[in-house]
Amino acid sequence: MTEQETRRQRRARFESLAHVVTEPLHRYLLRRTAPDMVEDVLSETMLVLWRRIDHVPGLGTGSLPDRDDVLPWCYGVARGCLANARRADGRRLRLVERLTHAQQAPAEAAADHSDLHSALNALGELDREVVRLWAWEGLAPRQIAEVTGLTSNAVSMRLHRAKKKLADRLQPGRKNSERPGHKVNEERSSQ
Repeated sequence: MTEQETRRQRRARFESLAHVVTEPLHRYLLRRTAPDMVEDVLSETMLVLWRRIDHVPGLGTGSLPDRDDVLPWCYGVARGCLANARRADGRRLRLVERLTHAQQAPAEAAADHSDLHSALNALGELDREVVRLWAWEGLAPRQIAEVTGLTSNAVSMRLHRAKKKLADRLQPGRKNSERPGHKVNEERSSQ
């Protein structure tokens, strides 16, 4: 096979991958970062996918890859690119702050679902990401494991505990010391 044919096949594989994953990755990033950062992080993600096209699991030489096979790995790449962008943005902001000695008030979050956001923020970073991947991206625990680098079992346990914590925070009166159908001071018969 000539070098030109190899490049053509590589390009065709990338284009089929991009056709399948660009929209879900865009939605994934929209949910996790400021709208003005989304396009930059998506571009960086696509560049990494181009560079690592031979490492994408489930990407054969056929026409269109199966979304369920390639998307979790691509979410993992996007997650890494987003983390890099956040670190770079943090360094830039700290430099501007040092140079201007200005203190900026933190931006207020949207109040549409403040109780849900508050409950989510009470979780650890990894638990929050596991819940988001499950609820917002619709991934199964094995797919979340691929994105986060955890085992499927660890993801299932984290997800179960995180959902329980969220439910407790969102419905504080839900826990009741009484069991249904039982009275606390009910006397027992000695028969």
